[in-house]
Amino acid sequence: MDDQQRLQEMLSQLEIYRSQSEVYQQQIDAIQASLNEINVFQSTLDDISGKDTMETLVPIGAGSFINAEIKNEDKVLMSLGAGVAVNKTYEEAKELAERQKKELEDTLDKLFKDYQRLTDIIGQIAPQAEQLMQKLQAQGLAPQ
Repeated sequence: MDDQQRLQEMLSQLEIYRSQSEVYQQQIDAIQASLNEINVFQSTLDDISGKDTMETLVPIGAGSFINAEIKNEDKVLMSLGAGVAVNKTYEEAKELAERQKKELEDTLDKLFKDYQRLTDIIGQIAPQAEQLMQKLQAQGLAPQ
């Protein structure tokens, strides 16, 4: 394989790896957002647990809110996904949230490792491609 073909192959590989790393970054961002939601959920449960009533603001759309009172019935309506929701006690809700959080953290760890592997590969190929490009440019053979 001549240098021009090798350079084209390296540039193609770099493009694929960079695209994959962008997908990983989007997945990492989505999981981090989900983890933040779970943290807010857990904090809110802790705040309202044991209180008979609590005042809060409820969003009604277009950046507007109304005052509302939460009556503590020791139940939380939790979404399980796919339009399914179930009633859980505060303790059950906390346990479920903790399991979800652990699963997301495990997935996030795996994604970070895979993302790092991709960036390491990119870090190895990019300088090689740059050197080959410079060599071909010096020979007047570099692709435009």
